[in-house]
Amino acid sequence: MRLDVIFRATMKIMMPFILVFALYVQFHGDFGPGGGFQAGVIAAAMVILYAIIFGLDAAKRLAPPRLLEIMIPLGVLIFAGVGAINMMLGGNFLDYSVLAHDSVHGQEYGILLVEGGVLITVAGTMTAIFYLIAGRGR
Repeated sequence: MRLDVIFRATMKIMMPFILVFALYVQFHGDFGPGGGFQAGVIAAAMVILYAIIFGLDAAKRLAPPRLLEIMIPLGVLIFAGVGAINMMLGGNFLDYSVLAHDSVHGQEYGILLVEGGVLITVAGTMTAIFYLIAGRGR
């Protein structure tokens, strides 16, 4: 029982750092390895670790299944929406150069938006898969 208290206290301290690391991986993806997929998996891993330590019901209060049902298509919509906006502005589907006055800035904005959509979808999907698998035996 003593280890349980240690795990719970450690998890409550580590959660913000795990989330900040996921955001670091997200925003560093423009300049090096990383991006939306990796950041989404790290964010989902935070919820999964929380569920392992505090229980599945506590994790579902932290990240409700209804929120996950919104996150999954929202990320896809952001990804496809950026491509559609590019086409409306006269560019190709994922040619971000038309998103700003300068093609370099357009590329930065486009990648940031698309990778954000990927993060949202991957985090929601991975957490939803965990909920389905973990709740199967109940």
